[in-house]
Amino acid sequence: MRATTVDLALDTRGGAAGRRTLGWTAGGLSAAAALAGGFLAPTDAAQGPAQRLMYLHVPAAWVAYLAFGVVLAASVAYLIGADPRWDRFARAGAEIGVVLTALAIGTGSYWGHLVWGTWWAWDPRLVSTALLLLTYTGYLALRRTLAERTGGRDGDRAVARPAAVVGVAGFLLVPVVHFSVLWWRSLHQQATMLAPERPPIDPRMGLALLLAVAAASVVALCVLLHRVVRLERRRTDPAATPADPARRAPARVG
Repeated sequence: MRATTVDLALDTRGGAAGRRTLGWTAGGLSAAAALAGGFLAPTDAAQGPAQRLMYLHVPAAWVAYLAFGVVLAASVAYLIGADPRWDRFARAGAEIGVVLTALAIGTGSYWGHLVWGTWWAWDPRLVSTALLLLTYTGYLALRRTLAERTGGRDGDRAVARPAAVVGVAGFLLVPVVHFSVLWWRSLHQQATMLAPERPPIDPRMGLALLLAVAAASVVALCVLLHRVVRLERRRTDPAATPADPARRAPARVG
């Protein structure tokens, strides 16, 4: 019987074995992607070696979309069933998405510096991606603020329900980011792999890019599962229970 993503996130012996297998798979794909991007794929005729940043920049952006898709799906599931397990998936997905979006912006800025001669341009793709990063950073900050204000833990209903609403609404920015190069005039190139016509890309570059996206996806899934397990352990650990405010107050002397 095949294990589902939820099964792999269980803190059991079977779940741990599945996560180890997934980790080895991620390592193999990462090695294959590194070899393909570094040696198999040819150097771009126009951009030179700078184009190889594509094998890091594009997977980071695409897998960030997937991570925010996890936030959307898990948030909807939580709003329907109020199962705290889905809230843990949403939080982990947001953390991964924020890191990968920051990586996409960083590599994109460096790539732009090498090709366009500037670190930043008020380009629709760049601006909308920055807004996406701020939105989900705010999502994580909201969770922390609500937990501190209510005196509970991140994951309690008073935190999870408002966060789920923001998680659903925030995903509206994802299609804006993706289609910004089509809706507005942009320096950013349009879709390569998913272009309506035949992709204008060397097959070896296409293979390297697909391997990089696959590797990034599996690595992100591994991180997601381990993070969900860690959040579950923290949730059930008695030592992690918030202390009584009276106990946390410093003793007065005199």
